[in-house]
Amino acid sequence: MPTIYIILGIIIFIVLISIKQINQYQKGVKFMLGKYTGTMEPGWRLVFPIVQSYQKVDLRVKAVDVPSQEAITKDNISVGVNAVIYYKVQDADKAILEVENFYYAISQLAQTTMRNVVGQVDLDQLLSQRDRISENIRSIIDIATDPWGIKVSNVELKDISLPEEMKRVIGKQAEAEREKRAIIIKAEGEVIASNNMAKAAETLAGAKGALHLRTLQSINDISSDQSNTIVFAVPLEILRAFEGYGRKPGEKEGEK
Repeated sequence: MPTIYIILGIIIFIVLISIKQINQYQKGVKFMLGKYTGTMEPGWRLVFPIVQSYQKVDLRVKAVDVPSQEAITKDNISVGVNAVIYYKVQDADKAILEVENFYYAISQLAQTTMRNVVGQVDLDQLLSQRDRISENIRSIIDIATDPWGIKVSNVELKDISLPEEMKRVIGKQAEAEREKRAIIIKAEGEVIASNNMAKAAETLAGAKGALHLRTLQSINDISSDQSNTIVFAVPLEILRAFEGYGRKPGEKEGEK
């Protein structure tokens, strides 16, 4: 009788230590005597010691911070590029059976891929087309990791560092570009202004008395400021008209 209790106690103990918990965001890859036998779904599962073993695989999206990599662009400029990769394990069995350490493998693959892709573009493209280059990197890594049961969802280039000399060159180039745009905008404004002035002159010349009214309006606007000194050019015909008022009737010019 005591022997039965001992055997029963041993069986209960073995069952208790064989209970393994797989969380909702995990799957378990199970082995029997070193041979793959299937995947375990979330919940309590029995894994008998000695003859069976298992490994948990996290199915949540993970981020891999790829350290800064020194790369040379297509136009032979040295840059430092770092990125972050977001991936998710889709097939837990492949992630364990096909690659030794998928986290380390993805990090190494991302570093080499970044250097290769950066070497295929010019510096201007690298700075202005980050989204396209990131998508190119993501596509290459996703294809390479597909046999491992891993899906790469996104790649983001975090930072692109340039040598100090190149920063100064880019700064001068940007300043020259701004000056160029300013000169072009100013020239365009002068063309528009000259066209408007030509139209205004044509209108004033075509309307009788318009020029005199415009002159009077300008004088009125200027006279509102007491600090202004107005020099008014009187037409010669008006001066000659005033000369006539100083002579007696019948008196000719030059007579006393």
